[in-house]
Amino acid sequence: MTAMAMRRRLGARELLEHMLDAGTFVSWDSPVRGVVGLSAAPGYAADLIAAAEKSGSDESVLTGEGRIRNHRVAVVVSDFAFLAGSIGRDAARRLVAAVERATQLGLPLVAMPASGGTRMQEGTSAFLAMVEIVAAVQAHRDAGLPYLVYLRHPTTGGVMASWGSLGHVTTAEPGALLGFLGPRVYEALHGEAFPPGVQTAENLFDHGHVDAVVPPEGLSDYFARVLDLLRARSSGSSSAAVAGLGQAAGLGQAAAPETQQTGAWDAVQRSRDPLRPSTEELLRDGAGDVVLLRGAGDGAKENGMLVALARFGNTSCVVVGHQRHGASGKSMGPASLRDARRGIRLAKDLRLPLVTVIDTPGAALSKEAEEGGLAAEIARALYDLLGLGTPTLSVLLGQGTGGGALALLPADRTLAARNAWLAPLPPEGASVIVHRTTSHAPALAESQGITAAALAGRGVVDVVLEERPDAAQEPVDFCRRMGEVIGVELQALAGSGALAGSGFPRLQARRARYRALVS
Repeated sequence: MTAMAMRRRLGARELLEHMLDAGTFVSWDSPVRGVVGLSAAPGYAADLIAAAEKSGSDESVLTGEGRIRNHRVAVVVSDFAFLAGSIGRDAARRLVAAVERATQLGLPLVAMPASGGTRMQEGTSAFLAMVEIVAAVQAHRDAGLPYLVYLRHPTTGGVMASWGSLGHVTTAEPGALLGFLGPRVYEALHGEAFPPGVQTAENLFDHGHVDAVVPPEGLSDYFARVLDLLRARSSGSSSAAVAGLGQAAGLGQAAAPETQQTGAWDAVQRSRDPLRPSTEELLRDGAGDVVLLRGAGDGAKENGMLVALARFGNTSCVVVGHQRHGASGKSMGPASLRDARRGIRLAKDLRLPLVTVIDTPGAALSKEAEEGGLAAEIARALYDLLGLGTPTLSVLLGQGTGGGALALLPADRTLAARNAWLAPLPPEGASVIVHRTTSHAPALAESQGITAAALAGRGVVDVVLEERPDAAQEPVDFCRRMGEVIGVELQALAGSGALAGSGFPRLQARRARYRALVS
């Protein structure tokens, strides 16, 4: 017996009771038209009556509003007991009306589908209704409003291929059957069963299509954390206050004299210490709250890039960062860069600042990477980042090798750990190109100006964070200090009006910052 079979599936109203604060749900539903004015299959009117008696609902979708840990939200939820949650004309009209009302009210929208897809009794007209549902969701997202999805058992067909797959954050019910073509239809068409274990919530999570697998009893907690982060905005501060916060956090300002004398080759070696904290540790020890997300939804998860919603100080942001530890410590491939671009889009859609964290031995050199379009993905990440209208902050945490590092570097402000560095190739690779041997790597590292101090001197880095004497020897304290500095920088961006939407001047300033390096 499967885990899904063992778990009793909650109905639409039970799910709302689990997720929403007690007594807060208010229905938005108007009476449906039924078969009036509809050309449908014979017996359809009787099917609708039977479905209403079985489910206690007048249609396959319930809509309304309520509160999740006091966050006011709009909700749309499928009632699978009504004709397998299928979407016909009336259900589509109800969905669109709810999405548009949520947009007008400026509310986050939580969608919880459980559906076999398009209602076959209504034919092509029901099929085409998916276009209007997606258009309504698009307008909601274009307004900068969160769209959160909980995929329930089962969600297939046109629903999975439309409003079920458009969430800013997407969660799924444990053991849920999720896919495009239902297994029963596949077996009937192909004469064999669909391969087991493919169309499951857990497999979709493994492949980066779902951000989290959450049981119904944990849904309120999960969405409350997401909504907390999305609601948080820095109040900003004066430049004097920011400077004071920086001193309190122990910043090493780029313009200040070096307090540590670190050679380039020594920095390279220190940055490769397996005990040196990575993006994961920075989020764990340096951020106030974090919700990790999962992949770009392209089915090619590499686990080399972390994408998260996080809060530093008083400001929430999207974080995109290389993750070099464990199995994900390999070089970065195209799928990792697509994950990064998902984070950039999320920052754009939700109008949040973006923090990029750079710590990579470089982009992958392999047949798979070339065929997967590695060079093009680096270019696209650069393009997306330079064009992002929200504030951006890049953090050189450790190794900064090649195009993989460059793809996440351009930002309004850049921080660097003292032993971080940036170079077109690792020093060994540069030595091979220049001298046909790796033996000149230390000398080339010194001559290329790759260190945080050298980058600060050229205006590439704005703030250098000291290590005492090495982040690998003080990982928790280092991450806390870095987290404080990130919070200070984000607050400064907010105080300068950067969060208020002055996108074009910010893009011009961002471009001018790098143009100066080649002038």
